[in-house]
Amino acid sequence: MKFLVKHLKGTFIAGLFVVIPLGVTIFILKFLFNFTDGILSSYLDRMFSITTGQELHFPGLGIITGAVVIYLAGLLATNVLGTQLLKLGDKLLNRIPLVNSIYSSSKQLTKVFREGKSSYRRAVFVEWPRAGVKAVGFVTAEVERSGERLVVVYVPTMPNPTSGFALFFREEDVIDSGMTVEEALKFVVSGGAIVS
Repeated sequence: MKFLVKHLKGTFIAGLFVVIPLGVTIFILKFLFNFTDGILSSYLDRMFSITTGQELHFPGLGIITGAVVIYLAGLLATNVLGTQLLKLGDKLLNRIPLVNSIYSSSKQLTKVFREGKSSYRRAVFVEWPRAGVKAVGFVTAEVERSGERLVVVYVPTMPNPTSGFALFFREEDVIDSGMTVEEALKFVVSGGAIVS
C-alpha cells in the first residue's frame, strides 16, 4: 500500500511539472491571441454587421488585419512621401502633452531594439529607493553642479520602461552592471525574468 501511495504521489508530482508549464503557456498564448485579435475584431465585426446585416465573427481576422496595417505602415516608412508624412505625424504627437512623453519613450525603446543605439550610455546599478537595495538604471547624461561631477541615471519601472525616475548620483555611487543597454532593457521589460 505504501508503495502504491508513493508511486501515485511521485507520478502525480511529475505530471504537475509537465502540465503546469504547458497550461501556463496555453493560457498566455490564448490571452495574447484574444487580446491582439480583440483590438480590431470588434470594429471588424461591427463593420460586417452593418454591411451584411448579419452578426459575423471570424476568429483571427483582427490579427491578420493588424499584420496588414503594420505592413502598410512599413511601406509608408520606406518611401519618400511616407517619410515626410511620418515626420509631420511625429511633430504633431510631440506637441501633445502626456502623449509626447509616452510616444517619445516608446519610440526610443523601439530604436534601441532596431538599431542597438539609444541615448542611454550604459546600464548601471544604483542604490535606490534606499541604501542596500540595488536598482537597474541607465546613465543618460553627465553634469557638473557646484564643482561636483554627477551622473543622471534613469531608473525605469518594471515591466514598462517608458515610465520611471531620473535621479542624480555621484559617479562613485554608480556601479557598473556588467550588462549592455539592450540586455538591461530585456531584464526590465521581462520583469526580471531574463537576466544576462
